[in-house]
Amino acid sequence: MLFKYKSVDDKGIPKDGEIDASSRDAAISSLQRRGLIILSIKEVEAKKSIFEISFFDRVRMKDVVILSRQIATLFEAQVSALKAFTLLSSNSENKLLGKKLTQVGDDLQAGVSISGALSKHPDVFSDFYINMVKAGEETGKLNQTFLHLAEYLDRQYALTSKTRNALIYPIFVIITFFVVMTLMFVVVIPKLGEIIKDSGQALPLYTKIVIGFSDFFVHYGFIVLVFIVIFGVWVWRLSITEKGKEYIDKTRLSIPVVGVLFRRLYLSRIADNLDTMLSSGIPIIRSIDITSDVVNSKVYKAVLKEVAEDVKAGLTMSASFEKHPEYLPGIMVQMVKVGEETGSLGQILKTLADFYKREVDDAVDTLVGLIEPVMIVVLGLGVGILLVSVLVPIYNIAGGIS
Repeated sequence: MLFKYKSVDDKGIPKDGEIDASSRDAAISSLQRRGLIILSIKEVEAKKSIFEISFFDRVRMKDVVILSRQIATLFEAQVSALKAFTLLSSNSENKLLGKKLTQVGDDLQAGVSISGALSKHPDVFSDFYINMVKAGEETGKLNQTFLHLAEYLDRQYALTSKTRNALIYPIFVIITFFVVMTLMFVVVIPKLGEIIKDSGQALPLYTKIVIGFSDFFVHYGFIVLVFIVIFGVWVWRLSITEKGKEYIDKTRLSIPVVGVLFRRLYLSRIADNLDTMLSSGIPIIRSIDITSDVVNSKVYKAVLKEVAEDVKAGLTMSASFEKHPEYLPGIMVQMVKVGEETGSLGQILKTLADFYKREVDDAVDTLVGLIEPVMIVVLGLGVGILLVSVLVPIYNIAGGIS
């Protein structure tokens, strides 16, 4: 609910504006915590500009990283939770996050725990985040917990961003290739093809093939476009179903080079999650369950769910890992086994997380270094072959005229 208010601060300076709150009383309480004397407050209809796109109205992982560091700093300075969230809500650059923090502050004032207040906003704070905060409340080390969360999320953000950015360039080059080839077939080749056909000369086979493709795209290009759109919609609808997501995930993991990159990314995330949660005192079964929900892979989620069930049944984590050699490599199984036997599982998982992070970095560098020259060569060859197939006959025509 959105409320419009008029107020003055303790110095008598007018302060007018709008506030988002769950109720009128919650809005008044929130404003009073800011030290404002309310003159009037009324509910208004929340209006959105036609230019305001919901895609941008979201909280990014980077925002949560910065927020976690700020909370850790305020807690270390002995600032109360209520005051900390009030300060952060009024100073947040992200409007949506500011609204969420205001609601968290209202819940804290009502006596709800920090983890309980944060759990009401699953679109911002994951199950992993909530359980970490809950563990911090139980151990009395909230400032350290939020610092660990910030460091963990920062690592994951950097790793995910690097992986995503590595794939953006080749996708851009591939799209550029198809756009250039389409323009060649639809615009350039037809005009040159008319000149060649009018000359009456015998055409080489490769020139006939190119002109044939060009004629097909000119006459049936719209049908091809409609088919591509229908196929794209079908893929999109498939991707939002559970079976579709699982199929896409399996396909992605089976692609050479790219599949290796994603496997290492998920393994790094699993090891890092488990290390962070076990180090915070969260039970191993709960840690595995939560990790399965935040790993962001349907395949690895299913694997970890099975591991959690095995551990509940009394099996060790390494023995359960050993059942899934396709997705959990032998080196990970052996190192986890050593950690279980020596009582240093947390340290072993941290070592594994660092190892796979370096592996992801190396894989990304290899992928970028390999794809860039290959794409440029393929693009050059494609355009070159098209041009040669039509320019050679034109050159012959020019030679015959002279």
